[in-house]
Amino acid sequence: MAGRKPDDDQKAIPTSRVGRFARVAKMAGGVAGGMIAEGTRQLKAGKRPRARDMLLTPGNARRVADQLATMRGAAMKVGQILSMDTGDFLPRELADILARLRSDARYMPPNQLNAVMTEAYGEEWEAMFYGFEHKPLAAASIGQVHRTVSPDGREIVLKVQYPGIANSIDADVDNIASLLNISGLLPAELEIQPLLEDAKAQLHDEADYHKEAEFLAAFGELLADDERFVVPEVIPDITRKTVLAMTYVEGEPIETIATLPQADRDAVMTALVELMFRELFELRMVQTDPNFANYQYNRRSGKIVLLDFGATRRFKAGFVNNYRSLAKAAIAGNEKRLLAAAEKVGYAVGDEDSEYREMILALFLVALEPLQHEGPYDFAASDMAARMSQLGEDVTRFKDFWKAPPTDAVYFHRKLGGMFMLASRLKARVDVQQLLRQFL
Repeated sequence: MAGRKPDDDQKAIPTSRVGRFARVAKMAGGVAGGMIAEGTRQLKAGKRPRARDMLLTPGNARRVADQLATMRGAAMKVGQILSMDTGDFLPRELADILARLRSDARYMPPNQLNAVMTEAYGEEWEAMFYGFEHKPLAAASIGQVHRTVSPDGREIVLKVQYPGIANSIDADVDNIASLLNISGLLPAELEIQPLLEDAKAQLHDEADYHKEAEFLAAFGELLADDERFVVPEVIPDITRKTVLAMTYVEGEPIETIATLPQADRDAVMTALVELMFRELFELRMVQTDPNFANYQYNRRSGKIVLLDFGATRRFKAGFVNNYRSLAKAAIAGNEKRLLAAAEKVGYAVGDEDSEYREMILALFLVALEPLQHEGPYDFAASDMAARMSQLGEDVTRFKDFWKAPPTDAVYFHRKLGGMFMLASRLKARVDVQQLLRQFL
């Protein structure tokens, strides 16, 4: 281990509270320096620079994204949450670069990997496994995945958590929130605190790999008889709180099926959308992270591979029943009932006959358009994303809009939006309404 040299993708993760705060301070200093440089440039060009213009430069946004990516954990997750949940309301420069955090590929160097594995399995951990691949298959905000062979000879992967991540969650979220608020990189009207508080709770759950193992086993049992899916099998004997052991399942990135015939793409997306509705209405337990990296496809078997259940969330019966009413109203085209159901779900829908209420209705009608459409909805031909983005710009006129939406709705709509985004990427056609009706 000691003789291994780090490559360009490796970056040591600061583990102490002081070290992680120093990263935030460095980020703040870099942003301030970038403002001065941009202000000087604009003055030389004969312009009177505005503070907002000096802040929102590609260079400053890159500084923020790079530091969050190096810190990983909660800091990186804040960037992911902001880029996905508020992407339509952020300045385009910041939203585009924060989006890089969804697929950042940096990973920890050998000494940190060795420390985590030693704590989990002891000094002789490498003797437990055969052909342990030190370069990970994937790296994300909480941990990285390594391929190896288990003591009983099975091909497996180990999801190894970054050091110090669990203990840094609350402080990281608070530090990043303070920086973003003070710097002006977010609109003043945007109330992100409820999202951040929930991010803390979710991250504490995600940092406990025993919990993820339970979710993984539950989904494996649910889909055991469904030939369309394959889920890795948990290996409890060698799973630890910071290392999740599971069988290796072969697959390619889900986006690669864009080259398959239309019928195959339609079948894959139909299966995924149906599973999403089944999770909400039958299980009341939804894997809420729509990151495309969580889905793969095995061309030999034609099966969809499901990965990463850390962000699985349980939903209360009351929310599910109210959302069922909302879906029924959307299918029926009953706008009055739709708004009433949205209010029961927890949205602030405004006063009767108000312009704000009309705006909220327009947002729901666009977001739920595939549910209302009879027959296969052609995601390739749809401009739904562009219309949502335009509505997002329009609603910034209403300060009431910035009230935090209900947390359960945020998480389910993140999954719903992610599925629709993937369907668009794959140019798929899905009869969403028919899939939904069986659960109503």
